[in-house]
Amino acid sequence: MEKEIPLRLTTLGHPMRLAIFRLLMRRYPDRVPAGELAEALGVKGSTLSAYLSALLQARLVTQERQGTSLLYSVDMHEVRQTFDYLFLDCCRGRPELCGWSALPVDELPKPATRARLKVLFLCTGNSARSIFAEAILRKEAGDRFDAYSAGTRPRSELNPFALDVLQQNGHDISLLRAKNVSEFQGHDAPSFDFVFTVCDQAANEDCPAWVGQPISAHWGLPDPAKAGGNAAEKNLAFHQTYGALRNRIVAFAALPIASLDKISLQRALDDLARKNIGENI
Repeated sequence: MEKEIPLRLTTLGHPMRLAIFRLLMRRYPDRVPAGELAEALGVKGSTLSAYLSALLQARLVTQERQGTSLLYSVDMHEVRQTFDYLFLDCCRGRPELCGWSALPVDELPKPATRARLKVLFLCTGNSARSIFAEAILRKEAGDRFDAYSAGTRPRSELNPFALDVLQQNGHDISLLRAKNVSEFQGHDAPSFDFVFTVCDQAANEDCPAWVGQPISAHWGLPDPAKAGGNAAEKNLAFHQTYGALRNRIVAFAALPIASLDKISLQRALDDLARKNIGENI
């Protein structure tokens, strides 16, 4: 580790390599195609390859081939070892300097204990997936959560197929509207406990840090609006997306949030992202 730390710090000292690392951290536990990384960061494929090679050499990311695509992910085991080494070294004899990082697991801070936790679902357009998530959480656990949703695009409209699916499943759509994320970034915006991205594009964007440092997770799902075929086939795609989100949100609402520390809760949310949760409604 003594030899690896300088290499890793030097590797992350380059702005673009750091940008790639940060994007992969936001997308963890996803494995992201090289082409998507290049598009999100606006770099040529050959240039990206050189940056990724340096991150691979430092063992900060992993590479996996799937068909003709190369997929990349943060090597979380090595990253944690790096952070642990730095924290233990800097805190030697003075653990108060590193705050909760040096505390035993049973002393780690818990999430907010207020009666109703605030949850934001982010997507690019706030027209279907994030609207589904907002409506589902409000219906399934509205007594314990305040649900919000927003999009990163400047302007969007609610998808009529999405509204039909919500009505068919007994949701009140009268209060739903497409919103931009800027509504939730002002000085008077809600302080969120959880922020979920439900599409890949929103997860790739480097949003400003949220006030209160909410727990975040990426629950990316395919865009049902891009489904081909006739109206019935498109409607099926929206129903499947609704079902997948509902099952995830029901599992999230069932977590013993008050009894979990932040690290354990983050792992639970990442596990939900990894699992192939059924899409039955």
